[in-house]
Amino acid sequence: MTLRSPDSVFDCPPIPEPTMNAPLRLACVLLFGHLLASLSPASSCRDRIPPHDQVARVARFVAHQCDWASMATISTHKPVVGQPFSNAFSVSDGPEGFSTGVPYMYLTRMEISVQDLEVDPQASLSMSLAQTDYCRQQGFDPQSPLCAHVILSGSVMEVNGTEAEFAKKALFSRHPEMIDWPSDHNWFFAKFNITQVWVLDYFGGVKMVTPDEYYQAEPHGKHY
Repeated sequence: MTLRSPDSVFDCPPIPEPTMNAPLRLACVLLFGHLLASLSPASSCRDRIPPHDQVARVARFVAHQCDWASMATISTHKPVVGQPFSNAFSVSDGPEGFSTGVPYMYLTRMEISVQDLEVDPQASLSMSLAQTDYCRQQGFDPQSPLCAHVILSGSVMEVNGTEAEFAKKALFSRHPEMIDWPSDHNWFFAKFNITQVWVLDYFGGVKMVTPDEYYQAEPHGKHY
């Protein structure tokens, strides 16, 4: 869909400045404000979010909209050995507009959570539309069921070859700062291998989606 420019859609009639009265000027300002709101990323996200009863699609949508996640590992560090340990990581399931559903990460073994993963690769990954403008624009609290979020259960594994090349494109296109991160940190690409998907996007409690249902779902409508 091609959007016309604001001037061509809501431009005020060419009235000479001295004759434009206050009500007309106000009307023009309000129309322009509504146009800007309709073109904002938050509104765009709101228009495209799948219906809440299409749970797998909602999960894929959230996973693609969010560019970071909270990952919980089982700690190997004192004084919290054996306890859950949550940390923030940049993620990408593909370049913007091209969703694979697979959360990729750019990691270094110098990082404490990655050290946990070397002992036990099992983890949990959480992403929420509260990380975008959507919930704020809708007036949804981050804890509200209407502020859709997903929790992925699974494990983290390093990727190589062709998949590593794709992970690089997926991450660097959405996190360009990564390109300049210190080369002596021995960075590597990894993916979150999903074994279960938990979705909370509406009232009635959490819903579960199998990995097959998740990967087969189309996160965006045909107009995306």
